[in-house]
Amino acid sequence: MKARIKNPAMSVPGVLDAFGQLGAAASSADIPETTLYLVQLRASQINGCSVCVDIHTRELEYAGESSERIYTVAAWRETPYFSDAERAALALTEAATRLADRPDPVSDEVWDEAARHYTEQQLAALVVAIATINAYNRVNATTRQITGEWTAKIAQKTPQAV
Repeated sequence: MKARIKNPAMSVPGVLDAFGQLGAAASSADIPETTLYLVQLRASQINGCSVCVDIHTRELEYAGESSERIYTVAAWRETPYFSDAERAALALTEAATRLADRPDPVSDEVWDEAARHYTEQQLAALVVAIATINAYNRVNATTRQITGEWTAKIAQKTPQAV
């Protein structure tokens, strides 16, 4: 396996910093860190981004999450391991990630359920977090970035980095 080109987020000046600033902004809204990691992992699974799946899985491990929760993120609807707030965030993530899959991509039902669990500022931060991870995923998947041992260092040292 080989990447098509060097990662654009690292080779185009300012891109990695911009992604980092977006991630930091989303993290400042008092959303539990693990919820953000779950959101990032789920979007990355949908988008087939091996780098981000690897990093966010490791972030969840470093945060002390159970293997049951980590292993079942892709099937969160069929497991008892997630809170109602996490489920709402995961549903919002799936809808916002799969915009082209339906005429009303983020239904009122999905939005209203998320709004039951999060303040307006937190909802705004979730939307930014979802958009940011989708951008990362698209950069990485398009250029076939390959995950590797280096992802452990990123996940451990700089949570929310990717």
